[in-house]
Amino acid sequence: MRYNVTIQETLARTFQVDADSVSDAESVARSMYRGCEVVLSADDFVDADFRVERNAIFYRSPNNDFILSHGDTFQLLKEFSFQFDMIFADPPYFLSNGGISLQSGKVVCVDKGEWDRGKTPEEMREFNMEWLRLCRDKLKDNGTIWISGTYHNIFSVANCLTELGYKILNVVTWQKANPPVNISCRFFTYSTEFIIWARKCEKVPHKFNYGLMKRLNGNKQMTDVWRLPAIGRWEKSCGKHPTQKPLSVLTRIILASTDAGDWILDPFSGSSTTGIAANLCGRRFAGIEQSEEFCEMSRARREELELLERRTFLKRHIADLKVLESGEQLDLFTGGKEIAL
Repeated sequence: MRYNVTIQETLARTFQVDADSVSDAESVARSMYRGCEVVLSADDFVDADFRVERNAIFYRSPNNDFILSHGDTFQLLKEFSFQFDMIFADPPYFLSNGGISLQSGKVVCVDKGEWDRGKTPEEMREFNMEWLRLCRDKLKDNGTIWISGTYHNIFSVANCLTELGYKILNVVTWQKANPPVNISCRFFTYSTEFIIWARKCEKVPHKFNYGLMKRLNGNKQMTDVWRLPAIGRWEKSCGKHPTQKPLSVLTRIILASTDAGDWILDPFSGSSTTGIAANLCGRRFAGIEQSEEFCEMSRARREELELLERRTFLKRHIADLKVLESGEQLDLFTGGKEIAL
């Protein structure tokens, strides 16, 4: 934890002046003080007052395009006075109930942490309603929100969005090109996650870079099924987050619904994949993360981007950015057409 500490000292000295009245005496004393005829020192110390405030800002990039706050998103969102162009959220799926999976040929427990422990349907609804309500207040009227999930939580999220007045635009199916193996062999292999895209207001037009998405899809309309790989080893250079999303997914989301210089919020920042993707696409980012360990990981990932070699390496490994950089006429940040729906 980081804290701002303010120390205010009280110094006092009594001395005599010649004057005709109380007000004149004060005037003479003030003049002597301003003229340094009376200078207080440590010998005049009386008391000290300490005021301690938590400093929520954990890290700020050198050019201020990446700001990460450490703390409880439910509390910190209330303190934000800024409105964002887009929000991406990867909230808890509430899956950590002792399940197992296969990783690198080994059977492992899939529990993520206490923050992902299972909840009752009522508890899940209360959780989702609160953070989605707070996020809606922090969206611009033409802003949109993207929320990832599986069947465990996504239906609750969709219902809450509708109740809160959002308009659901699409439910994107992310089909993983390299899903984990199904070790039980008792049902189909889980190979997809869902990403809801919704706008804040029912009748306020939102940003959609339709032309850019068509370009990325070989000049064909892009559908709501995206076949993209799960996170690769090259994305874990600063450590591993248990629910880290691949840069390819976040890059596409950001390119689809924002313009250069837009501000993007992630209320469950994790290792800040959203922020890294945002900066690679020329957007700005603010994130909130409750784990100091993952804040440190986020800072390390963002500091890597200061290295031109690392930034170039990442861009060459993200399919959509490779396509854009290979186009001679396409401007990465203005190539899409904004559509009012």
